[in-house]
Amino acid sequence: MKYPSIAAQIINLKNADLALRDKLIQNGELGKGYNEKMERLHNQNAHTLNEIIDKIAYPTIDKVGKEASEATWLIIQHSIGQPAFMKKCLELLENAVQENKANPRNLAYLADRIAVFEGKSQLYGTQFDWDSNGEISPQAFDDIAKVNQRRQSIGLNSIEEQIQVMRKRVKCENELPPTDPKKRQQEYDEWRKKVGWIK
Repeated sequence: MKYPSIAAQIINLKNADLALRDKLIQNGELGKGYNEKMERLHNQNAHTLNEIIDKIAYPTIDKVGKEASEATWLIIQHSIGQPAFMKKCLELLENAVQENKANPRNLAYLADRIAVFEGKSQLYGTQFDWDSNGEISPQAFDDIAKVNQRRQSIGLNSIEEQIQVMRKRVKCENELPPTDPKKRQQEYDEWRKKVGWIK
C-alpha cells in the first residue's frame, strides 16, 4: 500500500455513507425518494474522492489496499447526482480491471448503474427497482441468457438467484413499493434531467 493516509480517508467516507444509510433504514426513511441528507453526503463524498483521484489516479488495490479500493467503488456507485464523475470513474475502473488492479464485479455494477440512469439496457442485471406488480425486480436488460453468461464470467450468481436475494433484502430493510408509482417515475425523470443523466 502506497497511500495509507488516503486509504484511511476513503474508508471514513464510506463509513459515513453506511452510517447514514443505517439511520435512514431505522427511521423507515429509505426508499422514500432520494433523501436530502443522503444526496448532500453523496455529492460531498464524490467531490472529496474526485480530488483524491486527481492526486493519485484511481485508488487501486496496490495503492490503497483492498478495503479502501472497495470503498472507492461504493462512493462512486452512490455518487448518482454526478454523471460526469461517474463516467470518468467508469473509464478509470475499466483500465484498472484490465490491469488486474480492481474487481471486475465492481465494474459490472457501475456500468449497469450508468446504463440505467441513461435509460439503456444493463448488461449484468445488477440494478433493481420496483416493478408494476410491486415486486423488486431487475431493471431493463438485453437478454437473460447473455446476462447470466456475463454474470457467471465474473463470479456473480444467476439473475434468478439474485432476484430472491434482493426480495429478501427489501423485506429485512422494511422497504415498501411506492404508493404512487407514476408520481415516483415522474420525479425520478425530473431528477435525472436536473442532474444531467438525460436531456
